[in-house]
Amino acid sequence: MEHELVIFDNSGVLVDSEALGNLLLARMLTDEVVPTAFTEAVEHYMGKSFADVVETVHRRTGVVLPAGFADRFHARLYRTFERELTPVEGVHDVLDGLDGRGIPYCVASNDTADRVALSLELTGLATRLAGRIFGVDQVARPKPSPDLFLLAARRSGVAPEACLVVEDSARGVAAARAAGMTVFGLAALTPRARLGDAHRILGSLAELSELIPTLFPQRFPTEACR
Repeated sequence: MEHELVIFDNSGVLVDSEALGNLLLARMLTDEVVPTAFTEAVEHYMGKSFADVVETVHRRTGVVLPAGFADRFHARLYRTFERELTPVEGVHDVLDGLDGRGIPYCVASNDTADRVALSLELTGLATRLAGRIFGVDQVARPKPSPDLFLLAARRSGVAPEACLVVEDSARGVAAARAAGMTVFGLAALTPRARLGDAHRILGSLAELSELIPTLFPQRFPTEACR
């Protein structure tokens, strides 16, 4: 079956937020909980919902995050985003290529829909994805459950097997696989070995741009995800 919809993860795929978020998380865990290196944050917490981060911290360290930690983290993260957040290099070329062939796309993230919308607004991507945002607060279970991707497909009127997912985390790859979708792993911050279950691994979005004519040889009607 040909692909009729592209579903992007947000952090690390559309917006360059993974390094910013995990660096801040490592610093705050070090200051308030337990010494944590940036590489540890990437390995253990990247791609997870914040509820999963809380559970993973407790499982790894035996420590419960202090009261207000989540609120302080998100407040500092928003301020960091306002100063430093940028789109991932090559994202406009990819979206232009999909638009040029009439291929619909949307975003499905383990972040809340509001946080995704903020990051897209700050990076100039909001108008391109208006009405096409699916966040973890819209489903019962976060990735690696397939719920988010199945929601995006259902709202778009596209069969799961006709969806192509672009992900940069092992949990996202697992979720796409569980949904019965084709998934490309984006190995920027994430080591390639952790994306080994993806159908294909890309080193950059430029590689995806080059593949668009091959992946989508025919045009499809453009419809926003609803």
